Amino acid sequence: MLYNVVSINFSKLGKKYYFETANLDLQFGDKVIVETIRGLELGFVAESPKAIEESELIQPLKPVLRKATDRDYQQYLNNQEEQPEILTRCSQLIKKNNLDMKLLNCEYTLDRAKLIIYFNAEGRVDFRDLVKDLANQFRVRIELRQVGTRDGARVLGGIGPCGLLTCCTTFLGEFETVSIKMAKNQNLSLNPTNISGLCGKLFCCINYEDANYKEYRKSMPKLDSYVFTANGRGKVVQVNFLTQTVKVEYPDRTATLYPVSELQFKQPATEDDLGTPAEKDLKDLEG
Repeated sequence: MLYNVVSINFSKLGKKYYFETANLDLQFGDKVIVETIRGLELGFVAESPKAIEESELIQPLKPVLRKATDRDYQQYLNNQEEQPEILTRCSQLIKKNNLDMKLLNCEYTLDRAKLIIYFNAEGRVDFRDLVKDLANQFRVRIELRQVGTRDGARVLGGIGPCGLLTCCTTFLGEFETVSIKMAKNQNLSLNPTNISGLCGKLFCCINYEDANYKEYRKSMPKLDSYVFTANGRGKVVQVNFLTQTVKVEYPDRTATLYPVSELQFKQPATEDDLGTPAEKDLKDLEG
């Protein structure tokens, strides 16, 4: 059985979610009304509809309720405009209740039946009194949602050290696990300042090329290992995975750069374990 589905996001750069078209004539860029776990929301059609087999569905899809009207879109814009004032008032109430939490963002459902407030905190937070204060202040149902540090960075957004907008706020739909082992595979500096992003966790982009570097390592000698060259036995002091070259140092302290194809060496293991205690301390950066 075929289903007509359409991908929808709820911000111009947000994650995409799939809904059934419900026989509506939808095109890229259309504004639609859907029901999510948060309530009624206005979303944007991110891709033209397509047909998929029932076997491809991971879970039952909710239908698109209808196309958004001008009134719906105006309400959406009004909700967006009120966010700065709401955040200011929320911050005041957080201080009043002496809560150790970082306020990130807020949003009304389209029908203003619920106000969702996102925050980040080190541990569990008893915000029962805060919820009462917020309900009295805004006269709507309040939902406080605690998110992780990476999700917090996605909510706030920012510019990475590469000079571009962070991946999590532009195209990254799901967070993949990033480990110190991946950074070691790529010979990156293990200084936390150099390999962690705005969220304090390892750069998501370290994961992008990890598979390639794992393949490179299968055919490259390890640093500080010994290899045989046309000029004799020497120690590997530098490895360049991208150019497939290796710098070899000889006992007389001279060094020569060789293509890896000209070397003889024992094939290294494909995986490296965490080594020193200092490297193990970096485990907190993983996520």
